[in-house]
Amino acid sequence: MKVKFYYKNVGSIDMSNYNFKGVFSPKENNEKIDLKVQLSLSLQEPIGSESLAKKLAPGKRVLILSDDNTRTTPVREILNQLLPYIESSGVRREDITILMAVGTHRMMKDEEIIKKIGKEIFKNYVVKNHEWNDLNQNTYFGKTSKGIEVWGNKLLKESDVIIGLGHIVPHRVAGFSGGGKIVQPGVSTGITTGQTHWLSALIRGNEIMGKRDNIVRGQIDESAKLMGLDFIINVVQDLEGNVVGLYCGDFIEAHKVGCEKAKDVFGVDIPKADIVLTDSYPADIELWQAAKGIYSSDLVVKDGGVIILVTPCPEGVAVSHPEIEKFGYMSLKEVEKLIQNKELEEMSVAAHLVHVGRVIKEQATGIMVSENISKEIKEKIGFMHAESVEDALNLAIKIKGSDASIVAMLHAGEILPIVKN
Repeated sequence: MKVKFYYKNVGSIDMSNYNFKGVFSPKENNEKIDLKVQLSLSLQEPIGSESLAKKLAPGKRVLILSDDNTRTTPVREILNQLLPYIESSGVRREDITILMAVGTHRMMKDEEIIKKIGKEIFKNYVVKNHEWNDLNQNTYFGKTSKGIEVWGNKLLKESDVIIGLGHIVPHRVAGFSGGGKIVQPGVSTGITTGQTHWLSALIRGNEIMGKRDNIVRGQIDESAKLMGLDFIINVVQDLEGNVVGLYCGDFIEAHKVGCEKAKDVFGVDIPKADIVLTDSYPADIELWQAAKGIYSSDLVVKDGGVIILVTPCPEGVAVSHPEIEKFGYMSLKEVEKLIQNKELEEMSVAAHLVHVGRVIKEQATGIMVSENISKEIKEKIGFMHAESVEDALNLAIKIKGSDASIVAMLHAGEILPIVKN
């Protein structure tokens, strides 16, 4: 009857005095794989693609895309094996570039990149941040079937082989992370990312989260094809960060197989509840990421219920997107009015405002426990403030009554609730 959070500044919570239905988190005790052995095998026998070696040759320019520090992909371990493999095909080291696919997040600091890829690799290879808001660093690739303008890093056009590294977890915008997301939004501009994200804002979370084939993923796949993504190396990890699945090959076919594994690892049967107590782990760096705890709660909370988000957010709301604090979370109609009046032009932010606003403004009440976001900012953006989890629970009980049902979700930044009606 206790809930113990991953965060050191949040103690365990005794739930014995509440109508508590249990703690839910992704599966533990998954069978780990030997990353080195499996990567060697998968590079030779990829899914839906010829071997990577057949794509490589002396003189070829190779671009490796790595996800950023908001993801847990073991990039260093992969690169330690991948880079010698590439060079053994005759590709010169100076023809290999590693591009940090930050999407529309802030640029990674050198120390963060070193932690992600390793000091020796950082020192001996060309490593760059994707500068998504610098038009001089990006170029046009074409349009998707739905008219999304595909703009992205010009290094993709200057490369002969493009390899994407990432991990696969349930995702509110695309159904699952991984696959072609390493280029869209990974190395795209705000124009393309905004248009894709806005498309997802028109769809409710339960219609897209945990579903690999959906309208948004279709546009991501089209974008990845236009941008020339040749090959992916994606992993599925367990709660401890151990690799339990590795998938190499075509960015669509290999990704589909990986999504089935991710569904098995992260899919959890959870009953609907009046109050959902959730963390955002491991998406904790800022609220832009921590909102994943809200997205998963969307599938569980009853209409008119309460969501309590517990998250540290050491970098506050969103370093790269001050519009969130300016406008706060809103309904779809309210955000559409801002867009119509040209008060808000960054469409990825517009989509984010709707994704969260639809849940905490229309479906439920949001309460936030976060030591790094002030009471004033919480209330300005649309959350109620609580100093502690106990305070938040007491507030939620006042709203819903003493007999309100409560569930707790941990590792909720990646959980996939499977709700039984």
